[in-house]
Amino acid sequence: MKLFASIHKYDVFIFTWVFNRRVHSALIEFCRYLSKTGDGLFYVLIAAVLYAYEGPSSGCLQAILLAFLIERPVYLILKKGLKRNRPQAALENFHSVIIPSDQFSFPSGHTSAAFMMATLLSYYFPPLMMLLYAWAFLVGCSRVVLGVHFPTDILAGSLLGISIAIFSLGQI
Repeated sequence: MKLFASIHKYDVFIFTWVFNRRVHSALIEFCRYLSKTGDGLFYVLIAAVLYAYEGPSSGCLQAILLAFLIERPVYLILKKGLKRNRPQAALENFHSVIIPSDQFSFPSGHTSAAFMMATLLSYYFPPLMMLLYAWAFLVGCSRVVLGVHFPTDILAGSLLGISIAIFSLGQI
């Protein structure tokens, strides 16, 4: 328990530091749009393009579908099982910039899905790897800037997404 308390203390320190930077207010609008790219519509669009150009037997499309069939339930089980409060509920006198889609914060679903997609698409389209991982990283960071996640929520989400993507690639 002392380890978790230390991790939470570090999380709160980093989170507070981000919020107290002068540049924070300038980043908010950019982060709103960036965060929305991780809402799910982008993933449906990618799947539709893959289906249109490569058909239902596309290895990439199959990997994406398998990965989401695994990732969403695992993510929900972790989130509802661990029940870590979001910053707004955990910190006194703090209000997030946006209203989160659910009650708990660990792990970050936006980050998990973004890193999962970055890993899968990088496997099939290697020249895009740096761009995809930069996008996934920025999606995760945007969730902290918007005040709905602590840094370790983002770290856990990225590890979850990458792990499930690698597992899914091994099954196709």
